[in-house]
Amino acid sequence: MLFAVTMDVAIPHDLDPGVRADLVAREKEYCRELQRAGVWVHIWRCAGQYANLGVFEVSDNEHLHQVLWNLPLFPCLTFSITPLATHPSALSG
Repeated sequence: MLFAVTMDVAIPHDLDPGVRADLVAREKEYCRELQRAGVWVHIWRCAGQYANLGVFEVSDNEHLHQVLWNLPLFPCLTFSITPLATHPSALSG
């Protein structure tokens, strides 16, 4: 199943800089691990925002939930999730 997931990031401004650096480093590594595994298929920045848009390929809703729940930044994220289906006019069908 494919899902488009927009993540708006809101890390507290008063978070200790060392804690913030560790959190961001762990998030980056987890993101790369998911990409290497073929779960996080695409990731783009949303220009002018502290946000990203990703496409995830997972087995079901519960799998997506677990992937997102395990993001180190999860407590700082707001999600917008859209299930995707193949469009009949898509060349890549």
